[in-house]
Amino acid sequence: MKRIRAVLIDIDGVLTVSWKALPGAVAAMRRLRAAGLGLVLLTNNTSRTRAAIAARLSEVGFPIDEQDVLTAPAATAAYLREHFPGARCVLLNSGDVRDDLPGVTLVDERNVDVAVDVVVLGGAGPEFGYQALNRIFGHLQRGARLVSMHRNLYWRTEGGLDLDTGAFLQGLEAAARTQAEVTGKPAPAFFESALAHLGADPAETLMVGDDIESDVLAAQRCGITGVLVKTGKYAPETHHGASGTPDHVLESFADLPDLMASLAGRPRADADPPRHPRPEPRP
Repeated sequence: MKRIRAVLIDIDGVLTVSWKALPGAVAAMRRLRAAGLGLVLLTNNTSRTRAAIAARLSEVGFPIDEQDVLTAPAATAAYLREHFPGARCVLLNSGDVRDDLPGVTLVDERNVDVAVDVVVLGGAGPEFGYQALNRIFGHLQRGARLVSMHRNLYWRTEGGLDLDTGAFLQGLEAAARTQAEVTGKPAPAFFESALAHLGADPAETLMVGDDIESDVLAAQRCGITGVLVKTGKYAPETHHGASGTPDHVLESFADLPDLMASLAGRPRADADPPRHPRPEPRP
């Protein structure tokens, strides 16, 4: 195994829950920065722009700026510009991410007189009501293409698990007899864009996430080392029923610097005893 030189990191459930830093996450990221590793936050978050995400994380202590954040909306904009230049797009999303969609023509999906070329689904929220979904269904029946920023079924908040876009996307695909193009994780192009951003080779890169399928196994299929953390949306039944096996499993992101040291064959950077057990073997 080559030495790890770059780390891709999910945000929700890995670094934060409801934008509050998880224990030890800030200190762990500072240790990774001090080690000179290339870092990119690779997130399916669709509620905030890259700038807003970076600002919020900086407020709670993470050494991050906008250039370190790659989002599903930004990847979606690049996909639409390449594959559907000039298309009239309808966006159904919870949160305003228009600043991350440069070059994309957005139209009001409530205007029945406007022909829609592409339906774009972002993150789910109150906007995903019956009337809005039914209008989207109508556009798809009339031939509009379907693009989704991700297909996550749920995410972790302070109050527990909340439904996400995937729960609605599956119904739309079945009803409209179509298949969505997914631009965020687990799409290989999203991981490839992160590697290109860092100038990193997959064999020298590690991905940390709480979603075993979209974060970890998807990254491993791209040749990236996968690390599953037992925070956020992690659930034992999902872990053991997954389509593959993570390369590594940690209790939390706080344990990542010690894993990196062990992979490099180095002793720990501090003399304190570990707060968690060593990474467990593959299940």
